[in-house]
Amino acid sequence: QVQLVESGGGLVQPGGSLRLSCAASGSFFSINVMGWYRQAPGKQRELVASIRTGVSTNYAESVKGRFTISRDNAKNTVYLQMNSLKPEDTAVYYCNAGVRRDSYSGINYNYWGQGTQVTVSS
Repeated sequence: QVQLVESGGGLVQPGGSLRLSCAASGSFFSINVMGWYRQAPGKQRELVASIRTGVSTNYAESVKGRFTISRDNAKNTVYLQMNSLKPEDTAVYYCNAGVRRDSYSGINYNYWGQGTQVTVSS
C-alpha cells in the first residue's frame, strides 16, 4: 500500500503565501505523476497542478503564474508553492499520486491523501 501525507494548509490573508507538502511512503516501484487537486464547498474536485517524473508540469488556468509545483524524487515528495492567494483559492487540497507497484505489470494505481484545508480570508 501507499500512503500520502499532506501538510502545510492553514489560514492566510489575501495576497499571502502557503506551501503545501505531500510525502509518499509504503511499498512501490515508482511514482509516475504527482499532483494537487482541490475541492471547494459545493463544487467538484478539480486539478490544480501536476508534475511527472522529470520536469513536465501542468497547471489549471486559474493558478498559472501564482502557484508552482515541484518534486523531490529522492524523498518521494511533492510541493505546491502558492503565492498571491485569493479567496477563491479556499478549498480542501488533496495530494494525488499515480504509482506503479511493480516493474513488470505496467499497471498504474491512483492514490489520494486525506486533504488539507486552505482558507484565504481577511
